[in-house]
This record gives sequence, structure tokens and C-alpha cells, in this order.
Amino acid sequence: MSRIKKGDEVVMIAGKDKGKRGVVLSVIDELDKVFVENINMIKKHTKGNPQMGTPGGIIEKEAAVHISNVAIWNPVTNKGDRVGYRTLNDGQKVRFFKSNNEVVDV
Repeated sequence: MSRIKKGDEVVMIAGKDKGKRGVVLSVIDELDKVFVENINMIKKHTKGNPQMGTPGGIIEKEAAVHISNVAIWNPVTNKGDRVGYRTLNDGQKVRFFKSNNEVVDV
């Protein structure tokens, strides 16, 4: 189970985009990779298909980033943070920030 989920705001902690923030678009659990909005942009050269009406050209899109190179953004401390799991009194399993013990998602 991944500690980072779709829709989380994350910050890059390694790589060419170190320090940039973005929202997680999708998570690939099997490969431990995430796609982050406007992070690790690549240029893909595509061939047009007139039958389907798709033009050719150069498309910029996000490439996958290993999950170890991102940290979830903590808005209270304004830094990237580690995440742990905790079970509440009602039996609900929630994620919490390790630095200040606040719940990530309620």
C-alpha cells in the first residue's frame, strides 16, 4: 500500500525538478512510480493519424517519477514530510504527518 495517493500535493526531493511542487495525477503501485502534474516533463514526438483526426507533432507530457523521490507536502510546516498510519478510536485507518502528528486525510 502506497503512502502517497492520487490527489496529494507533493514536493520533489531529488532529481532535476528538486524543490518543485505538484499534485499527484496517478500512482502505479506495482512499479512504485507516480505521475506528478508539471513535474518531469518530456517531449514525445507523435505521428499524425488523418483517419482518427489526430494531428502529429511534439507533445509535452509528464513522465513517471519513483515514489522515493517525492515527499508529501505539509501545509503547516511548509515542507515535505514523511507519512505514517494510525488507527482512530472508531477503527478508521488514517495517514498522519510524522513531524507534527496531524492527520493528512479525515
